[in-house]
Amino acid sequence: MMMMMMMMKVLLCLCASLAAVRCVPPVQTQPEQVHVSYPGVENSMLVTWSTADETESVVEYSLWGGKLFSHTAKGTARLFIDGGPENRTLYIHRVTLTHLIPAAAYVYHCGSDAGWSDIFFFTSLNESTSFSPRFALFGDMGNENPQSLSRLQKETQLGMYDVILHIGDFAYDMHEDNGRIGDEFMQQIQSIAAYTPYMTCPGNHEWAYNFSHYRNRFSMPGHTENLWYSWNIGPAHIISFSTEVYFYLEYGLDLLFRQYEWLKEDLQEANRPENRAQRPWIITMGHRPMYCSDDDGDDCTHFQSYVRLGRNDTEPAAPGLEDLFYLNGVDLELWAHEHTYERLWPVYNYKVLNGSSYVNPKAPVHIITGSAGCREKHDGFIPNPRDWSAFRSTDYGYTRMRIINNTHLYLEQVSDDQYGRVIDQMLLVKEKHGADSWR
Repeated sequence: MMMMMMMMKVLLCLCASLAAVRCVPPVQTQPEQVHVSYPGVENSMLVTWSTADETESVVEYSLWGGKLFSHTAKGTARLFIDGGPENRTLYIHRVTLTHLIPAAAYVYHCGSDAGWSDIFFFTSLNESTSFSPRFALFGDMGNENPQSLSRLQKETQLGMYDVILHIGDFAYDMHEDNGRIGDEFMQQIQSIAAYTPYMTCPGNHEWAYNFSHYRNRFSMPGHTENLWYSWNIGPAHIISFSTEVYFYLEYGLDLLFRQYEWLKEDLQEANRPENRAQRPWIITMGHRPMYCSDDDGDDCTHFQSYVRLGRNDTEPAAPGLEDLFYLNGVDLELWAHEHTYERLWPVYNYKVLNGSSYVNPKAPVHIITGSAGCREKHDGFIPNPRDWSAFRSTDYGYTRMRIINNTHLYLEQVSDDQYGRVIDQMLLVKEKHGADSWR
């Protein structure tokens, strides 16, 4: 009897020990959600990824065709705590690769000896001002119904694009299920973002916890954790900014004024004669458009658009952006938010300037490309388009853009509903840039 009791005690202790072991979660240091972006420093690329637990931040890389992983770069990891009830944590790793050969193909993987990612590749940016960069443009893509993603995956890995611009609204929504929806989305876009610089701006669906998922998960050049920044590529100066500072005032009216002052300074610098001569195209990207002909009651459907004209219900009154962009000779303004595609005639203050011509237009051109696909499906249009609406479509799809040279820019809309058919085209010709070109 005594022997039996001792054996039972041993068994109970053993079971308790095994249970305790099972209760300890395994260490998770396998890299996920890999993406690359341009940090705004010549001859460099920034690699970002996530792990569930803390580990080193290392990228091993090499020129395509050379000795594999001949170079090593180390970076840092930052703890990110989701604002949901579980307070889930992630480690966001960032490593900058420097002294890259311009326009060269590189192979890389990231992680540490505790776990490595798959092998990916990218082409470093061509730093020449005569470079003709190719872009994929879209906004409003979720991990439910990401209609355009498979076509973008194939085209990206075929090397069709030098840069991807995602103009706000990711995952729908990153903070849901204590951040797990964000994890799923970032893993989903790895198939394009690990191969081509993935440049972003915030949209309204990133609102939660003061835009914390957007601020932390993406890595853009400088300035207020990705809310606004600018960078140069080929003959273009590209400005990304937040339209959301006009709508989420609970996060601080000061953000709106700080961004406005930054935009003024950035545009002033871009318009210095020596800078505008080198990079004559100024292109902006922001989520909520100034104009649209959708029927969903959004800001741009009203004559008084906050983004366009500002807010007079704040103290002090908040300035809008249409005059600022017009007076600084912005050539092209890219938007999303509306789950449609719409190309506008050159427009300023609700007036079409230069008729139906894209040759030396007398006002900026606006493009809305928010139909990549998400759980909210399509938006609709008002029956009769405005005078400034040149073409519109509710097809799922995305936009391709190529800056050909200092004077010519080509843009086309791809319909995923029509199996990749190009449904709209525009050739924008600017023989003169800057505010003087409007006269």
